[in-house]
Amino acid sequence: MAEYIEITGGFPLKGSVRVSGAKNAALPLLIASLLTSEKCEFSNLPNLLDVNILTRLLEHFGGQVSHQGNEASIQIPKLIAIEARYSLVKALRASFWILAPLLARGGAARVALPGGDIIGARPVDMHLEAFAKMGADVVVKHGVVYATAPQGLHPATINLRFPSVGATHQILMAASLINGTSVINGAAREPEVVALAEMLSQMGAKIEGAGSSTIRISGCSELGGARVKVIGDRIEAGTYMLAAAVTKGDIQIDGINAGQLGQFKDDLQNSGLSIKETEDGLHVKASERLRALKIRTSPFPGFATDMQAPTMAALCTAEGESTIEENVFEGRFGHVAELCRMGASIKVEERVAHISGVDALNGAPVEGFDIRGAAALVIAALGADGLNQV
Repeated sequence: MAEYIEITGGFPLKGSVRVSGAKNAALPLLIASLLTSEKCEFSNLPNLLDVNILTRLLEHFGGQVSHQGNEASIQIPKLIAIEARYSLVKALRASFWILAPLLARGGAARVALPGGDIIGARPVDMHLEAFAKMGADVVVKHGVVYATAPQGLHPATINLRFPSVGATHQILMAASLINGTSVINGAAREPEVVALAEMLSQMGAKIEGAGSSTIRISGCSELGGARVKVIGDRIEAGTYMLAAAVTKGDIQIDGINAGQLGQFKDDLQNSGLSIKETEDGLHVKASERLRALKIRTSPFPGFATDMQAPTMAALCTAEGESTIEENVFEGRFGHVAELCRMGASIKVEERVAHISGVDALNGAPVEGFDIRGAAALVIAALGADGLNQV
């Protein structure tokens, strides 16, 4: 029998919670330890399988890893491998980002194309084009990227046609280990990009503009170690905020700041949710039914695509007609049919979902097909009448 969570809805959430460290920040920070022979120390790491997979991958390349609880220290005195086979990277899409430090520090890399959740196409063309612009010879054969830079990489100006977080991470890492100044135009602006830039700056690179669409990186031939605290998980925080909204709850969320939430926070406030900044987080209170919203997902600081499904769950019982336009990934409405099983009124036309708010959702057995869709169903169940199995 499949595992499930049983939820009896209709009870207001109260109390306080501290969010975990952000997985999407932790993974590139850990990968950046490949850029140096000196020790890198990390705190506030999330307790997730993905982090464990990545630390094992770093050991494959010569990493001396000590990982206990939410802390880790990693030192890679010498790269002992340049290849990451599919068996090593298939479980974790972010593992593809090792390409940049392997190429910049070792001069060559053989990395299988990534695995992970299948959400839309998510091509890596921009990553490879950036490396070619920096002087690498890049060939893709049989699902493996072969990249070499026998003369070393050189500085370059990279114009991204889309603000890809992964491509921005890779260029930042590679450029930090190149003498001279590189520029990223059209860079991703996510808080996780800023966190990586701060670590690379601590290691010795000079980086200007992180958090804006233009980043300048003045690299150096050797980078030092770093001591880094992983930022809080903004998606986890947003999920708690929505859970409070549908249950008319009153909660304190610590370990997060409002600036990490972008348009998501503004939209929830416009919908009637009270969100106030505190010393170490946010106080969230819902005293009324949410009002309908018109949402368009877009790269940060726009409305995060990872919050699309959980927000849809909350809008199922909002007052009025809401629309959600998914502009980042195609095929990300897999949760709609399950919400409708609970009594939601949702119609999808290509990239747009139209949600007619109902008075209440009903208990039903439902199934989550990806992590954000499952979170959406949990939120819906918390606010629904009766017993739910997710």
